[in-house]
Amino acid sequence: MTVSAPQPKPSATVVVVRDAGQLQVLLLERVRSPGTWVFPGGKVDPSDGSVDGESWEPAARSAAVREAREEAALALDADALLPISRWITPDLVSKRFDTLFFAVRVEPDVVVRPDGGEMQSHRWWAPADALEAHQRDEISLAPPTFVTISWLIQHSDSHAALRALAESEPVTFRPRISKDASGQTCILYPGDAGYESHAPEAAGARHRLRVLPDGWRYERD
Repeated sequence: MTVSAPQPKPSATVVVVRDAGQLQVLLLERVRSPGTWVFPGGKVDPSDGSVDGESWEPAARSAAVREAREEAALALDADALLPISRWITPDLVSKRFDTLFFAVRVEPDVVVRPDGGEMQSHRWWAPADALEAHQRDEISLAPPTFVTISWLIQHSDSHAALRALAESEPVTFRPRISKDASGQTCILYPGDAGYESHAPEAAGARHRLRVLPDGWRYERD
């Protein structure tokens, strides 16, 4: 008997950036999994609006604002949120989410107060520092967080980062987890030459996250 994958739950995440001598991105540390750092976000509630049909971005915007307020005491403007990506959990995972990612800029003196229930602390990270801390196993980032922060590395300030994201079409990620010829995990994303065939060794364009013994490597042509 074929068991169908659970339906992903509509969710929203907000990537909050600021300038404080350099571009910085806000991460929150989870209470239940110390060392795991995430962007503010969570499931869309009925109070956020309808998620029926394809057009549920307004509800996701509301959820992103609400979660940022609840988890970090941030007051964000829903209209200022920039859609940057959509992440849909693979079918083989029991807890699945369909998450719209937004980005927004805040002033450098904005106050962040973790709620203490879900999030125990916060930190403004330079993107390169966050990725390096992850590679050294000092913090833990989920693949969507790692990939999103990787997009920010090349930008010197928040204005440049948001401008570049606004000029790019939001990317939809439907990860396919495979093994390469050496047995290492390779997470393939749409646009990778091996995506449709689940074949990491396929010649052509690259859009993937390689999980290697010495760290993760995000590759995108």
